Amino acid sequence: MTSDLEGIDGLGFVLYRSTARPGLDGSDMQDILRSARSRNQSLGLTGCLHHEEGLFFQWLEGPAEGLRQVMALLTSDARHSRIEVLDSGALNHRRFQDWRMRFSDRDRASLMDWFARSDTATVHRGDYAGGVVAFMLGLEI
Repeated sequence: MTSDLEGIDGLGFVLYRSTARPGLDGSDMQDILRSARSRNQSLGLTGCLHHEEGLFFQWLEGPAEGLRQVMALLTSDARHSRIEVLDSGALNHRRFQDWRMRFSDRDRASLMDWFARSDTATVHRGDYAGGVVAFMLGLEI
């Protein structure tokens, strides 16, 4: 798992995908959200987490040092594995400024169905990452 946050002092972002631990249930999700929202508030981070078909997709934004701390913590979190950074870097403005951690799942909207209806499934990695963010921004919550 590598992210391009080195050398960034100001606002940054990370978008990653990971595999959820088998058997993760609603109680586990509530624990994840509660701890993420508390941690994100203390680090000045905002973002969106989507869980579907055993995968997590998460966009985090805020001070680069806070992002580096969270990414380091995620590597030891047994609730998911195979973390793959889809995109990261500097950011001019927040996309989820009002959300310590916005959450969605297949019951609210399906990322997989969204990709199936679009041409995004066969494009380059950067375009795929852009598609995930576009989906998250379009969620009606």
